[in-house]
Amino acid sequence: MKQLSYLILILLSLCPVLLVAQETAIEIIQIADDRARGVESSQGVMKMTIVRPTWQREITMKSWSMGSGYSLTLITSPARDKGTAFLKREGEIWNWQPSIDRSIKLPPSMMMQSWMGSDFTNDDLVRESSIVVDYEHKLIGEEEVEGLMCHVIELIPKPEAPVVWGKVVARIDKKDYLQLKTEFFDEDGFLVNTMLGKNIVELGGRLLPSRMEMIPAEEEGKMTIIEQQELLFDQPIKESFFSIQNMKQVR
Repeated sequence: MKQLSYLILILLSLCPVLLVAQETAIEIIQIADDRARGVESSQGVMKMTIVRPTWQREITMKSWSMGSGYSLTLITSPARDKGTAFLKREGEIWNWQPSIDRSIKLPPSMMMQSWMGSDFTNDDLVRESSIVVDYEHKLIGEEEVEGLMCHVIELIPKPEAPVVWGKVVARIDKKDYLQLKTEFFDEDGFLVNTMLGKNIVELGGRLLPSRMEMIPAEEEGKMTIIEQQELLFDQPIKESFFSIQNMKQVR
């Protein structure tokens, strides 16, 4: 009887290890994605700094999202761009340009283009594609990033998925599911951009990298930095908030 009790205790002590070992690549990606954007919704304030060899430019913005289907981003400065907004709703991407009093529907062909002159693409900021839904996921190893041991996960786009990358390789912290390093490859397998997650702090009640650096692979001296200044998760947002009319008047 004592031997049986000892065996049960040993098995119970191993349960967390067994559970971690059973995690699949898609489960890890799902947890990391939910942690970064919220299960129901998120809203925040960010500053983006575009760094070039001879100049820098700062853009501040507010953002709102609900699930993976709805998002709204509003530029709050500089003055020349203030009021410009980007809306994702029901698979459509819209851009409001107050300077010309016009809303423009962005075609899928524009998702790979630079967002506001930065090293992020339109797809990166409005999240047209989903890292959970639009890719096949495979655990390919582990790697240490910033002193933290990470899962290394390869993401290959599904056929006909609306994605701009040929392959993505993500490093996700094993303990807190933080997205610490992500490499983006084109359809020919060449590295295009590397995104680094840094300055881990508490945001919206959870630990997250507050600084994201997007670094082009073959353009020395170029970088775009996004710093998360405020962040709230899972606050009530109505679907009607994400409308073309509201895109024009949100503040």
